[in-house]
Amino acid sequence: MQALVNAGGKGSRMGKCGVEKPMQMVGDKHTVQRVVEALSASSHIDRLLVSVSDNTPETERFLQSIGVETIRTSGESFMDDFHDAFKTMDGDYVLTCPSDLPLLTTEVVDTFIEYFVPGTMDSAIAVVDEETVLRTGITPSYTREDGGRNWVLSGLCIMNRPMTLAGEYLEEYLFQTDWVELSVNVNTPKELELARSYFDDRQRSVSVGTSTKV
Repeated sequence: MQALVNAGGKGSRMGKCGVEKPMQMVGDKHTVQRVVEALSASSHIDRLLVSVSDNTPETERFLQSIGVETIRTSGESFMDDFHDAFKTMDGDYVLTCPSDLPLLTTEVVDTFIEYFVPGTMDSAIAVVDEETVLRTGITPSYTREDGGRNWVLSGLCIMNRPMTLAGEYLEEYLFQTDWVELSVNVNTPKELELARSYFDDRQRSVSVGTSTKV
């Protein structure tokens, strides 16, 4: 399966901080780099492409400097960028992901891809239980009801590429989780600080676990 990371948006909610949103640091790496590394390490993904635009020239230069394939899109809307990028890709299905999910892990990516059934599903969307998102300190701007519960879109999805390009309706399946890794999209300064805090906590937990084993 091929993967597309969206890193060409305007990032207007982040404010005028002088740093492009995909280039914000979480730990010692840029958010887009963390997403790229989580996807690249998946054995299910054989090609990764990052869409950039005039909004994100620093991101484009950085990704090219570390050998990541990029494509220039308009940066006007997600769907326009999807279509522009999908035209240069092949295969029936593409995993798409925003560049602002710095807590994403390869394990999450693999589990999501293994849930998807090509030929049976047109598309799948990874969602997070609203209560989980609220506990992180984030108030979701949009939720989707299913099974009597509210779900928040993470941005991670799999789409039928030919059907998308043809403008056909895609039947959606919801991959329902309570995973913090999919809960923190970095769109605002507050969410950036939350992502940094969760990342630091996770690193401390790993260090403690390693010390205990020793």
